[in-house]
Amino acid sequence: MPRYQLMDARKAHKASSSSSPSTSSSKRLKYDVFLSFRGEDTRKGFTGHLHAALSDAGISTFLDDNELERAEFIKTQLEQAIDKSIISIIVFSKSYADSSWCLDELVKIMECRERLGKHVIPLFYSVDASDVRNQKGSFAQAFEKHEGKHEKEKVQRWKKALTQAADLCGEDLKNADNGHEAKFINKILGVVNKLLDIKSQLDIKHPVGITSRVKALSNHLHIENSGSKDDVRMIGIWGMGGIGKTTLAKAIYNEFERSFEGRSFLENVREVIANQPMGLVRLQKQLLNDILKSEG
Repeated sequence: MPRYQLMDARKAHKASSSSSPSTSSSKRLKYDVFLSFRGEDTRKGFTGHLHAALSDAGISTFLDDNELERAEFIKTQLEQAIDKSIISIIVFSKSYADSSWCLDELVKIMECRERLGKHVIPLFYSVDASDVRNQKGSFAQAFEKHEGKHEKEKVQRWKKALTQAADLCGEDLKNADNGHEAKFINKILGVVNKLLDIKSQLDIKHPVGITSRVKALSNHLHIENSGSKDDVRMIGIWGMGGIGKTTLAKAIYNEFERSFEGRSFLENVREVIANQPMGLVRLQKQLLNDILKSEG
């Protein structure tokens, strides 16, 4: 009887050589999107609506709870959430720069972009990109206050991060569909879906009743509880042909594939090796291309 194995493969982060496996930022990704925003500006409006739309689309999104007491351990949690997110969306609003917490988040986001290749989407909500880039308007007023309270080097890091973020390809509400917020959010959803490569999920035929089997097999994998980048999970699915082994394997892949920056599903391995010229080499190339997101 044929046996199938599920093996996870992940793309190594460009982490510091001094990082240990248990503490490295190469840990498994936890969120699809991290939202950075100024609560008093947009929490109950635009950002709240965006968060709801992302969640309704099945996109795992981190939203800071405004009721959490601001403390160092909360700051650490926020930084860890940024590390474990595939995409960071920054909602620039008029008083975004008033908050040192927002600015610290922004610095962390831009560091992750440079160090780990994370995706960053700047959104300009009732503020001009040029004001963010050059710290003008309400951003200039905010920095007049910061310069009297914070160290010069810290302020410069904030300004640099703002300039870098505003220079990225972003979205401006006033330029999108005449300021129509709902259409603007739908456009952002499209950008996020494209970056997450949602369409890459495998097509599953006859998935009736598969949910319980996926849950049972997932419990054996313990993927959510694994913290080390070097941890490997391997499991065999055994049985006669036609009982749904491949369907189950695809469902497991779809369940966890967005938890990894690199992933590949190699199907019909035995047949490809036996019947195609250079079949093994083809599979090796597919594996590398999928994980490294390269072509050729």
